Amino acid sequence: MSRIDRALPALGKILMVGLAAFSLAACAPKGPSRPPCPQGQICIEAGNVSDPVTLDPHKSTGTWEERIISNLMIGLTDADVEGRAVPGMAERWETSADGLTWTFYLRDATWSDGVPVTADDFVFSLRRILDPETASEYASILYLIKGAQPFNEGKAPRETLAVRAVSPKVLEIVMAHPAPYLPQLAKHYTMFPVPKHVVEKLGADWVKPGNYVSNGPYNVTDWKLGDYVRLVKNPRFYDAANVCVDQINLYPTPDSTMAERRVKRGELDMNADIQSNRIAFLRESMPGYVRTHTYLGVTYLAFNAAVPAFKDQRVRLALTMSIDRDFITQKLLRGGQKSAYTFVPPGVAGYEQAKAPEWAAWSLEKRQAEARRLLAEAGYGPDKPLRIEIKHRNTPDPTLFMPAVQADWKAIGVDARLAQNEAQIAYAAYRVRDFQVADAAWIADYNDAMSFLYLQQSSTGPQNYGDYNNPAYDALLARADAEPDAKVRAGFLAEAEKVMLADAPVAPIYFYVNKNLVAPKVTGFVDNIVDQHRARYWCVAKAGSAPGA
Repeated sequence: MSRIDRALPALGKILMVGLAAFSLAACAPKGPSRPPCPQGQICIEAGNVSDPVTLDPHKSTGTWEERIISNLMIGLTDADVEGRAVPGMAERWETSADGLTWTFYLRDATWSDGVPVTADDFVFSLRRILDPETASEYASILYLIKGAQPFNEGKAPRETLAVRAVSPKVLEIVMAHPAPYLPQLAKHYTMFPVPKHVVEKLGADWVKPGNYVSNGPYNVTDWKLGDYVRLVKNPRFYDAANVCVDQINLYPTPDSTMAERRVKRGELDMNADIQSNRIAFLRESMPGYVRTHTYLGVTYLAFNAAVPAFKDQRVRLALTMSIDRDFITQKLLRGGQKSAYTFVPPGVAGYEQAKAPEWAAWSLEKRQAEARRLLAEAGYGPDKPLRIEIKHRNTPDPTLFMPAVQADWKAIGVDARLAQNEAQIAYAAYRVRDFQVADAAWIADYNDAMSFLYLQQSSTGPQNYGDYNNPAYDALLARADAEPDAKVRAGFLAEAEKVMLADAPVAPIYFYVNKNLVAPKVTGFVDNIVDQHRARYWCVAKAGSAPGA
């Protein structure tokens, strides 16, 4: 069947998507005007896509939270302007010959209330995030530390966690297996310290403005839910003399089209997303503002294993192979995204991208014919159509491409209903398995294939949204963890990815590019593969005046 004969032809898809985008833009409220900047100070107004759920680094999960918290807290390492791991609270570190024992030597630094930052703060913090009572959804990322998994699963006391303060300025961490990427992970908020003396006194209230004590370049003074989070320069930060911007307001901007207008008017100096199909237009209408770069990220659909239909691998495979990824990336998004038939993106350090499944080379017509055959074999067809709901984020690109997925599935006889949610609400639903099909995205926490593959590990917990469980897959990841030879380790990881792709617990859609809209007068914002931009490096080209003024 030719493209023109499909159930919903390409033109119909475009019209459907265009109408949806127009409707969203028409209903969007007008954003606030630029607030005044205190005299003699430099201020930046930033669009941050979504509201944070929390500013507690041990309870956060979203990139929109990371963009705030990484300016409040600094871990053992920090990101430089290009997103690379550099010394943070640790001035230097050493690793034992077997790669298992890491010793970090802390710099002289204080919390924003003047209390010294010590190795005991890190011991307290790592125990806190792994404590089952904290219920951190990200805790499993730290299972690479010896004793972390049994402690987090409530099977061992906290003292079994192999982290200790050798002295106030020396921290020792013993690993369960070699992890040469630990310095990269150490700049992720799961390894950020929290102020022991404040958390023990105030409990959960420590994160409220007025109570928050930071060790980074900024502290939080205001948080108006649905409006803004205000950060002000921390004069006790160890490198405060080199921090240029005095105040930053971060706003939720789920409607990127409205946000781009606010950037153009000077109400915002930047926005952390761009609707992909507007990139070419914005390059012409706002020269110098559009910033895109290769990104370690993947957009995918997760199938909930609790849904009876998705217990059948044939159903999952049919849905996966029937999606027209090239239409989504080349006709709808047009932002440089690449169609994804594997889960780990290209460019990951020390990893050769896995071979795509055989069907990836087939024509769309052949793939969809095979998908219909698989569904019929599984018991679904015109007399018994498969009816499912796709829960998706309301951020720019999902609202653009989800109708296309819906149309592709209609072409193979599947009745899919779309349910749009605020991004943080959608992810909260995914973590408690309140979905059938979940539209999700994952950005590398550190530059290693394991940062992606661990998501489908049975021990991962809330972030293994579909509850995929294959002992063969888990065993291959375990072999990779225990393998000191980097090349052999990469082979085990690639074999694991092949097993997972054949099972099809997820449907990769496309690999990301990062997209930012930044006023040219903002300096120190450097595009990089991990899309990490610490505000401590920002400034304004015209010294002494606020950008956009």
